Amino acid sequence: MNLRTGAAARSAKRAMARRTAGRRTAAGTAVGAAAGTVAGAAVGAGGYAAARATRRAGRRLTGRIIARYERKLGRTVHRLAAEAEHAGPLAKAALAGARALNDGKSPGRALLSAGWAALKETLSRLFGRGRPGKLTTIVEQIDVGAPRRLVYDQWTRFQDYPSFMKKVVSVDQASDEKLNWKAKIFWSSRTWQSSIIEQLPDRHIVWRSKASKGRVDGTVSFHELAPNLTRVLLVLEYRPRGLFEKTGNLWRAQGRRVRLELKHFRRHVMTRSLTRPAEIEGWRGEIRDGEVVTSP
Repeated sequence: MNLRTGAAARSAKRAMARRTAGRRTAAGTAVGAAAGTVAGAAVGAGGYAAARATRRAGRRLTGRIIARYERKLGRTVHRLAAEAEHAGPLAKAALAGARALNDGKSPGRALLSAGWAALKETLSRLFGRGRPGKLTTIVEQIDVGAPRRLVYDQWTRFQDYPSFMKKVVSVDQASDEKLNWKAKIFWSSRTWQSSIIEQLPDRHIVWRSKASKGRVDGTVSFHELAPNLTRVLLVLEYRPRGLFEKTGNLWRAQGRRVRLELKHFRRHVMTRSLTRPAEIEGWRGEIRDGEVVTSP
């Protein structure tokens, strides 16, 4: 009996010891997990701070590199500008490309700018920089199926020209004898001022012009072939000065343009003016030696 009682007591002690050991192990595991979590959080926070510091350092380094590049590019542009003043097409092309890059344009746009500058400089050297081009005489005529008075009156309505002529942008008549013109030349625009020297109603108009890119002096006369048929004779003296003007003068582009604009004028008279002649009020004053001598 005593032996059984002792064995039971020893079994109970061993079971209690095992439960105590299990509780200690679980507690140790929990403490270890908590410590690991804290340590991981600390490591993660440190890594994030290090990453932010790295990014800031990278941005500062990139900013310094870009600033150094911009300063160097600016110095290069100034140097090229000084050297290209009397240099050839390649130097002008390099300057145009550097300026484009300095303005923030893409390398492709900078390359196009350089190519255009080289072409423009080459053409300028071929055609003579700043010197007037060869005098070109343009003579064109067109017959209009309308009375001479109506044709003359429509011709003197200069401010109507942009409505039916393709290349005339605007005409501002500052006075009876002074007109300011703007027209398209290729992809560009040109402005000039013309002064009427002589104007006799139904007979002729003579003018002189001045502009920075060349000049056009001319005479237009009106000839009655029949009561309802009028011949318009236009004689121009054209001296080109700009690059586009000199280039176009090589293949007589101006003569073709004048011929086309005369056709536009005839079309306008035949389809518009002829159908409402009473509404076409031209200027029928007289000008001699650049002065208005009679007003309508």
